[in-house]
Amino acid sequence: MALPKLQTSEYTLTLPSTQEEIKYRPFLVKEQKILMIAQESGNEQEITDAMANLIHNCTFGALDVNNVPMFDVEYVFLQIRSKSSGSVVTLSVICPDDEETAVEVKINLDEIEVQRNVEHSQEIEITKDIKLNLRYPRLKDLKGLNDNFGEFEKTLVLVVECVDTITSGEEVINRIDMTQDEIVEFVDSMNSTQMEGVLKFFETMPKVRHIIDVVNPKTKKKGEVLLEGLESFLE
Repeated sequence: MALPKLQTSEYTLTLPSTQEEIKYRPFLVKEQKILMIAQESGNEQEITDAMANLIHNCTFGALDVNNVPMFDVEYVFLQIRSKSSGSVVTLSVICPDDEETAVEVKINLDEIEVQRNVEHSQEIEITKDIKLNLRYPRLKDLKGLNDNFGEFEKTLVLVVECVDTITSGEEVINRIDMTQDEIVEFVDSMNSTQMEGVLKFFETMPKVRHIIDVVNPKTKKKGEVLLEGLESFLE
């Protein structure tokens, strides 16, 4: 006798970057197992690949995980996680007043949104005649980051990968018409003020973030904790 087939619910979400509606389903036990094994290994590449495959499967192949902004990937994963294991998660956070006391807080994943900064722009003025346009980091960009790199070095690698166009006067040079060496040389030739403008792009770009109120049980002082990035919302 054949065993019955289990039906999986379908849901709809709006992709933050394009406002496109896509369908998705909760992850299955076999998919959760692969992700948990990857997390336990501590290998960033394995975790990234497992997450990419899970999102691809759960969105019925509609989302090209490696070619959408990272904030889309984070948002979609949290929506899938919410429908798979429950929307309320318990996290351990550090109280900001003494920076050592850990407290448990409950958050609702359904309330997490991609936050946008009004000061953000994808176009950066390098000089009066030269402008740089950056695209948002993608999952495949993060795969190329070496764990031995410092934070600034990782950012420089991302800058090179995210260059979309460079406008010089009336001429617009597209990424496809640049070599990797030319882009590296261009980035390396910036002064500190010009680089600050580029770094502001990454600091203010859309992000999955949420602020929670906490009370330190030792000092009774209230404070706010900023949760930002996918890892902040995982138990």
